[in-house]
Amino acid sequence: MFSKVDITKKNQFLEQTKALREERANDKLKNDAAIVIQAISYDKSVLERFGFNSSSADKQKCNSHLFLHREICKELEDVLEIPPDPGAVYKPKLKPALEVYKTIQKFFFVFEKDRDAGQFDYLCRYLLSSMDAGADNMKMCYVYLVLNKDVVLPWIAQIKEVLWKCCSFLKSLKAENHSDMKRVNLYLTVLITFTSSGGWKILKGKLGETLTPGMNQLCNNIMGHLNTKGLYPVLKGLLAQGLSRTKILFNSATLSAIVNLSLRPLIASNFSENLMTVFVLHIMSVPALLHHVAVTSGECLNVLITHRIFKRALDLLTNEQSTRIIFNSLEGSYALCLLANLVSLGMAELEGLVENTQNFMSVVIRLLDSCKKYVLNKKSNLTSWHLILGWFSQKSDESLNAAMPHVKEQIKLLWSEKMIRILFSDLLAYVEAEREQAVAKKEPSPSKNILKKAIEKASSKSTAVRIKLESPLAKTTCYTCALYQIMMNTLTQLRMDILSGISYNQVLLPALWKFLCDLGPNCGLKVFIDLLTQTPNSVIHPVFSLLTVFCEAASHYIITLDDMEMYEQQKMFTLDDYIRMSKFLNLFVYRVTWHNLIDIRSLESGESDVYNATHNLLLLLYERDCRRPYAEKDHWLNRDIKPTAFLKDSDRDRAMEVLVKKTPFIIPFAERVKAFRHRVRLEKESLGLTESAAISPQSTLITVHRNRVVEDGYRQLAQIPAQSLKGVIRVKFVNEQGLDEAGIDQDGVFKEFLEETISKVFDPSLSLFKVTTEQKLFPSSTSFIQENHLHLFDFVGKMLAKAVYEGIVVDVPFAPFFLTQILQHHQNTMYSPLDELPSLDPELAKNLSYTKHYEGDVSDLDLTFSCDEDCMGRLETHELVPGGKAMPVTNENKILYVHLMAHFRMYRQIKEQTAAFRRGFQTVINPDLLLMFSAPEFQKLISGDNADLDIQDLRRHTRYYGGYHNSHKVISWLWDIVTNNFTPQERGLFLKFVTSCSKPPLLGFAHLEPPFSVRCVEVSDDQDTGDTVGSVLKGFFNLKKKDPIGRLPTSSTCFNLLKLPNYQKKSTLRDKLRYAITSNTGFELS
Repeated sequence: MFSKVDITKKNQFLEQTKALREERANDKLKNDAAIVIQAISYDKSVLERFGFNSSSADKQKCNSHLFLHREICKELEDVLEIPPDPGAVYKPKLKPALEVYKTIQKFFFVFEKDRDAGQFDYLCRYLLSSMDAGADNMKMCYVYLVLNKDVVLPWIAQIKEVLWKCCSFLKSLKAENHSDMKRVNLYLTVLITFTSSGGWKILKGKLGETLTPGMNQLCNNIMGHLNTKGLYPVLKGLLAQGLSRTKILFNSATLSAIVNLSLRPLIASNFSENLMTVFVLHIMSVPALLHHVAVTSGECLNVLITHRIFKRALDLLTNEQSTRIIFNSLEGSYALCLLANLVSLGMAELEGLVENTQNFMSVVIRLLDSCKKYVLNKKSNLTSWHLILGWFSQKSDESLNAAMPHVKEQIKLLWSEKMIRILFSDLLAYVEAEREQAVAKKEPSPSKNILKKAIEKASSKSTAVRIKLESPLAKTTCYTCALYQIMMNTLTQLRMDILSGISYNQVLLPALWKFLCDLGPNCGLKVFIDLLTQTPNSVIHPVFSLLTVFCEAASHYIITLDDMEMYEQQKMFTLDDYIRMSKFLNLFVYRVTWHNLIDIRSLESGESDVYNATHNLLLLLYERDCRRPYAEKDHWLNRDIKPTAFLKDSDRDRAMEVLVKKTPFIIPFAERVKAFRHRVRLEKESLGLTESAAISPQSTLITVHRNRVVEDGYRQLAQIPAQSLKGVIRVKFVNEQGLDEAGIDQDGVFKEFLEETISKVFDPSLSLFKVTTEQKLFPSSTSFIQENHLHLFDFVGKMLAKAVYEGIVVDVPFAPFFLTQILQHHQNTMYSPLDELPSLDPELAKNLSYTKHYEGDVSDLDLTFSCDEDCMGRLETHELVPGGKAMPVTNENKILYVHLMAHFRMYRQIKEQTAAFRRGFQTVINPDLLLMFSAPEFQKLISGDNADLDIQDLRRHTRYYGGYHNSHKVISWLWDIVTNNFTPQERGLFLKFVTSCSKPPLLGFAHLEPPFSVRCVEVSDDQDTGDTVGSVLKGFFNLKKKDPIGRLPTSSTCFNLLKLPNYQKKSTLRDKLRYAITSNTGFELS
């Protein structure tokens, strides 16, 4: 069955097999020797490490290595047809792929990166050329060798080595160099070509259909290898190098290649969690990547959208552990870049954002919270400023800083119109449905049932609960607000931008207000108080975030409204809304403080976001009402408390003390004035400045010449201690002849000195103060023409404070904005200088309003952020911001411009003068005592009440001298004339004639010091001065005497004393008194 074997042939076959085995062994030895030689460095230390010394034999070995390298490179040049001129066009004639493969193998044995970079570049170019070989010439294509079973495995190893060498070169190249940029594109092209079989021409046709699955698997295997070696760090470094700069280096093709390369391992692994983590960590954290992709390569962006990278990233980051791992691997700024790219991708992939809104918000909150904790942990003395996160200790990274403006633009998408509508979609849908329902109800109904209509009307005004906290609407809306709250607390440098995005959105603020109103009576006050009562000091429930965000945004919006927008146009909110809003806020702040629902220390230190937001909005609404009322007179008072008991306990109870400081307006103004006087009295007693506190109270005596009142007063009082200023100051006047004047010392002489001083220093001719168009006083910006003008302002502040401290009313009307600055209300974040500008410069206010509401392009007005001032005939230009002269006003920054202009005009121009005045004022009066008063109330404290005179109160507290008494005929005529014959204006002139102030004391005439007095002046003979016994008897018994028709009533304002002749006719008294008070005649010192 089997043929016989030939022994001779068998021996020959064995001999041939042995020879081939020995030949292969020798080839292996040669290859190993070449590897050893190639590994040898010319550095002496390396030579010694391999056992070589400087002997001639070792030198021969090194020379052999050089010879081998030169021979292999020459062979490579021949095979690849590398031209001698590097600038020549490279069009090689393709060689069989097997020959090229073997030559590359040899080349890699002797390859050194720095030395052989040029040859490697030509190798890459040749391999790319070989890929153009078609099916008819497929043996020339480099990837043809995958079909050769004998070399397929080493070929795969070789292609992997080629591709990783490309990656290695990418790590070391500088993309800003033109030559390096060309090489970057070359290596990227090689990587793109050999990691996907989609463009391989040899796979076209029927053969390709068979081979494609296998080739795809091969490419996936190659991508896995590259990923294991470190592909993603390479791509991250390359992206950062090209994108993290003011002007990016990559064009569309380059950027698209990098992004596609980064996606291929993901696709190969079917988006495994591990690789997705690596992708997010290295690629999604590249600063402003998605911004540049969207701008530069729309096709690349579509690839990201097609593979639903946004949703996959969300799915990964929704896992808290994954987020923690990624954040811990990233420096805080790069975590912010990851967030920015995620936001950009979400806005590009809107369908995915809408479908995954809840997960998106959860991830954003988690990332922001991590950034916030990171910044807090990095607080130290060695801090630097971050464009978005503010001050904290951070590594210097110039490339990151260059990219931050783009990152900032990405982050801003979070409060864009489109994003707000997506995140608040449920709330906006609810509001729209309610609106449509309300419109439907307003349509005329054919029903004639009066009772039914009445019920419908009542139900429409019902304050019943329409939204419950457990409802899906409440949960999504509150959670979204929690997102924006943590956004404002973390992105500190973008806080104003966030508030602008929320507040200027035409639908969101009204929708949030609607939500609050539908929570129940008083805007759901019971809901908030119940939550705080159940868990005191805990505002963790998201509904507090909703309240905080609403109040912050509403404050930001209202502060920018001028009177026309708020009162006439009623933009966004009606006046009824403001009334309802302020009522809720007033009750909320009161109950939280009074019942200690939030720790008092948090309220005082400003650590409670919800309290700060509600309190600030409440103060803003109150200040606007003070300046131009929109609510009823007693709207701000809290009827749940007894003012007297409240103020008594405010010195002892901390909660009451906080309420008095934070919301003094809940107590009637008169009660607060009493509290002020009470505290002044207690302070005097503690300092031993009253007769009850000391046998002989401390006093200061000064001598003042009539013709140098201000100079002498300033010289003697400016430098005395604060305690002496608060004590008794006695004044001795010296007349023009140099003689001491006599006077009755009831502190009236000091009052006269005070009035004289104040009348002179506030005289605009002295150039310390100017007057507005309404004759209101404010510091002059040119006061420097007076020597030591700031010291004079300090002195004036002390004198005015002394008057207030002693309860002496002085008729000094200040401009509202100046009063605000004395009280330091302008430092409040809710203060807007634009509100009070009309009180200073109505014309400028009108012009700024025109600019603000200009509907065209504001740049046509040719305005810049600078202001020209006529300074005593010399034109000076002031910049509102650094470089303002070259910064044009545009539609985007016009709001900022009008506010800065108002701030400059009312604050910066008189900053030093105001500070000096305030410093002097606070020397006498503790600023904490003034926290109880608004600016209009402070003016009343200085100048008395604007109300009409209470003549009955004045008469009850008037003292009579010289024979007059309450039932005297002339006195009866006097009060009848003042009550029935004088107009309110004339009554004010009468009071000013006697007391130097046209306004009554705040607490009534019982508190006027010295008391209002009337003295009978008899003129029957020249010796009778009105104080003689005869004069007193004649006046008291009304004895007949000559009618003193030749004399006018006079007064001594320092004593609040009216010197009234004993007229015999009522008509004479009326005419003489009217003449005296209207002509300011008869001022003298008795």
